[in-house]
Amino acid sequence: MRIGFVQLAPYLGDMQATMHRIDALMADADGADLLVLPELCNSGYNFESREQAWETSEELGGSVFMHYLEAKCRQHGMHIVSGINERDGDRLFNTAVLVGPDGCLGKYRKLHLFLNEKDYFTPGDLGLPVFDIGPCKIGLLICFDWLFPEAWRVLALKGADIICHPSNLVIPGLAQKAIPIHSVINRVFVITANRVGTEGALTFTGLSTIADPRSDVLVQASATEEAVRTVDIDISLARDKMITPRNHALNDRRPEEYTLLTER
Repeated sequence: MRIGFVQLAPYLGDMQATMHRIDALMADADGADLLVLPELCNSGYNFESREQAWETSEELGGSVFMHYLEAKCRQHGMHIVSGINERDGDRLFNTAVLVGPDGCLGKYRKLHLFLNEKDYFTPGDLGLPVFDIGPCKIGLLICFDWLFPEAWRVLALKGADIICHPSNLVIPGLAQKAIPIHSVINRVFVITANRVGTEGALTFTGLSTIADPRSDVLVQASATEEAVRTVDIDISLARDKMITPRNHALNDRRPEEYTLLTER
């Protein structure tokens, strides 16, 4: 497979401008089979009010941005994972969607809300799904989910080969260092697609990263510049969970000793 990310600065409240920018960047996608875009790509991130968050959201069924992603997938014969500001009834969700040539294959709603997201979004209610696209199985996480190892482990236990991680990271020097660690302890590929630029008082940290099951960083973007990066991978590496001839990353767990993890 050829996998990659698009690191860009979505335009707050201007979805059309964002789509035009993605068009320009995707010219460098190099025949990717799977691309990941940043968090809340259809709306921007640093809302000034609940009203602005609401006005920039979309219901997935009639979403202009979803139709755009579906058209891109058909045009290039690829799959795309993107963050989206999802409206559902009177609630908003910080959502990641998996889209292919035949349309939307599924979605994940962010479980762990960060800072002012708690003022706008409802915490995710769809659990931690994994989606089979044929060549591989894909799990989805979003931005601040990086801090919670339990979420990564659940996706690995469900058979994810690749974990796609749309992000708008703002704390320098943390998440991008953790990504290769999550990769190796779960023996999965990780694609973190971060954004760049500034919105209000927030400056985003870029450094979008693809890491492999051995903790090697296969490709990483700069901290400040928009970029598309792709790399060829051998998906079978994510299915080899052996650490030594006698140690298996998942089978050697002792879940009976971890019951504290499910207590509040």
